[in-house]
Amino acid sequence: MNSDLRLVLRQLRKAPGFTMTAVLTLALAIGAIAIVFSVLNALVLRPLRVPHPESLFMLQRAVGGEPAPSQSYPDYLDLRSQNRSFESLVSYDIVGGVGLNTGSGSPSVVWPYMVSGNYFDSLGIQPYLGRFLHASDEHGKNSAPFIVLSYAYWHSHFNSDPGAVGRTVQINKHPYTIVGVATPDFRGTELFFAPDLWAPLVDLPQMGGWDPLDGRGDHFTWVMGHVKPGVTPGAAASNLNAIAASLAKSYPREDDGLTFTLARPGLVGDTLGRPARAFMAGLMLLAALILLAACANLGSLFAARAADRSREIALRMALGARRRLILRQLFTEALLVSLAGGVCGIAGAVAILRVLSTWRPIPGIPINVPVNPDAKTYAVALLLALFSGLLFGSVPVRQVLRSDPWQTIRAGSSGVGNLRRFSLRDVLLGLQIAICAVLVTASLVAVRGLARSLQNNYGFTPQGVMLVNTDLHMAGYEGDQRPQMQRLMLDAVAAIPGVTGVGYADRLPLGIGGNDSTVFADSTTDYRPTNSVGDAQQFNVSPNYFRTAGTALLAGRTFTLHDESKAPLVAVVNRTFARKVLGSVDKAVGGHFKVWGGTRVEVVGVVEDGKYETLTEDPKPAMFYSFLQQPSNNTWIIVRSERDAQETAAALQQSLRRLDPALPLQIETWNSELDSALFAARVATVALGVLGLLGAMLAITGIFGMASYTVSKRLRELGIRVALGANQRNVLGAALGRAFRLLAIGSVAGMILGILATRVLSNIVYQATPKDPIVLGGVILTMLAVGLAAAWIPARHALAVDPMILLRDE
Repeated sequence: MNSDLRLVLRQLRKAPGFTMTAVLTLALAIGAIAIVFSVLNALVLRPLRVPHPESLFMLQRAVGGEPAPSQSYPDYLDLRSQNRSFESLVSYDIVGGVGLNTGSGSPSVVWPYMVSGNYFDSLGIQPYLGRFLHASDEHGKNSAPFIVLSYAYWHSHFNSDPGAVGRTVQINKHPYTIVGVATPDFRGTELFFAPDLWAPLVDLPQMGGWDPLDGRGDHFTWVMGHVKPGVTPGAAASNLNAIAASLAKSYPREDDGLTFTLARPGLVGDTLGRPARAFMAGLMLLAALILLAACANLGSLFAARAADRSREIALRMALGARRRLILRQLFTEALLVSLAGGVCGIAGAVAILRVLSTWRPIPGIPINVPVNPDAKTYAVALLLALFSGLLFGSVPVRQVLRSDPWQTIRAGSSGVGNLRRFSLRDVLLGLQIAICAVLVTASLVAVRGLARSLQNNYGFTPQGVMLVNTDLHMAGYEGDQRPQMQRLMLDAVAAIPGVTGVGYADRLPLGIGGNDSTVFADSTTDYRPTNSVGDAQQFNVSPNYFRTAGTALLAGRTFTLHDESKAPLVAVVNRTFARKVLGSVDKAVGGHFKVWGGTRVEVVGVVEDGKYETLTEDPKPAMFYSFLQQPSNNTWIIVRSERDAQETAAALQQSLRRLDPALPLQIETWNSELDSALFAARVATVALGVLGLLGAMLAITGIFGMASYTVSKRLRELGIRVALGANQRNVLGAALGRAFRLLAIGSVAGMILGILATRVLSNIVYQATPKDPIVLGGVILTMLAVGLAAAWIPARHALAVDPMILLRDE
């Protein structure tokens, strides 16, 4: 074996171009698949960092539609006390930023988990310092002034001081005692979100500024728990549905038709889990195709190398060398190249994954997924490297086993066999080209969908708009103080020179978080969920919001300042709401509908449809209330200005600081705020674009290798053709015709497969459709460019043939 290694190393040193090409090709493929697998492992395969994660399930509520992860707090209490299938059920919720003041300066914005008192004990988590929250801490609303810090926040803001435990801090101007610090590896129970702290859910009214704890119709919290040993998920779901039937009888207005399903936690159940699993599975398949293309490329290289060494191998066999020994040396060479490529690939992948693990895609929000490679990633990379070596190393075996050494020696260096015959190298090249076409099609579909999403009408126009975000509860405003302060802010901003429009909204379309409400027809008297006409997105806005946001008014009017708390409740609805609930846009204005509890609402206007939660959603109903009739702590000031963004931001900061210097402000453009909505589409586009580029590179090297090899082996024939009067077109056809025929066949096959494979993208990238002439034309042009780039040098070599020199050499 040592002699084989020495021989192989010597031969590889003699062919540095071949060695570097083979190692780099495999390194790119192994690196790509290691990165994709590590992300897949982090999001799908790797369990949550809690004891016994295999028995942990999230509850999903369904009332005649798609399962939703949110539950009401009263339902959670009933499920926790009545079920017989779970060890315990815990409740938790991610709330927006709150202001934490340590007493050493201005408050900083932190993002907490609001959790039930039994959260840590039920999950079996142990603290790093101090203690955790317990069920015994809860004694009703706002009764548990305790918080637990994450290890990262304790390390960065308290300098890892053990004395932080026991200190009292202010959260939204309310005192809370730090009772513990979590371990470094515990980041909560959602993979994508790393909270700064954990606080009691019963303190949500005080900390969050709203009180949904008594509303059985307020679905805001997530519930999960460990099933008991011996209880199957199906049995647990049956137990929960029996309780749901009982709740429906006791509370028909809120729980009629209620059912439950179970899902794996970590990605908000199936809400993010299902599309994430589908996309990562598709991405893993494409990465595997990259590896397969690399193996096909290397198989062609090794087959060509074996053909070039055919005389050497024939001489060795004629001198008594056994075929087994020669095959062993060929496999040793292939495995050595594959291991070198695997090591280089995993080294590059580790560097990229470390950067991804620290990346926060949305500034100011602790959204982050650690994707550092673990033992599984290294094992997969090693196994794939070995498998790849065996796969492409086996390609020249057939040549060695069937070769006749005496015939090869007699043929000499010019004996190249029948190059016109359809060979294994042709199959491998066709496979490479087809895979490249699949990847190029998928990447162009994603890019085209992203371009559409950036240019599409969202139902608002974010260009030229600045946003000011604040939380009035964080600044100490309560009750009627909130709309008064919001009006003062609107007036102050409107007075800034260059401002052409200013409006208010409690939340933004396509923003993080949501708020929907069940809607009933005006004739409804029984307000069970099953009697509703659907759910509608809800926004609270100021009179000038629609004009400032660029949302078109289709009928009726928008709000005025007379639409205040003492006036009848009115709403502006979108086109889909008007058609679905009130029959048509024309009938909507002056019509009425009811919301949960029977509250009657008059429609005063209809606006165009928009995108409210995701870019890929179908048109959905939306209703807008006057902010004076539905007050909220959440404050978004929308500012349209003729001045540039930096000047406008400075003017906004100065003007609003005059109103209240302690008001926490976040100022940004609306386009920047849309980064969260475009995040999934951009990640998909970048990932598929990189894979498409890798596929194109492999196709170029494959076509170049085959064309160069064919030209080099047919120089004598080409010289004879030129001597007999063949023109340049005939020479190129003879030299490169096979490569371009394979390019055409592989491109068509790959494009068809790519069109079928990109259907999964429609769940992630807005308007991602392969049935687009620009996409189809782009694929054709890209594959043509690949072929031309790969064949340029071999073509020049073929056209430079001098028959006199070649025949004289013969």
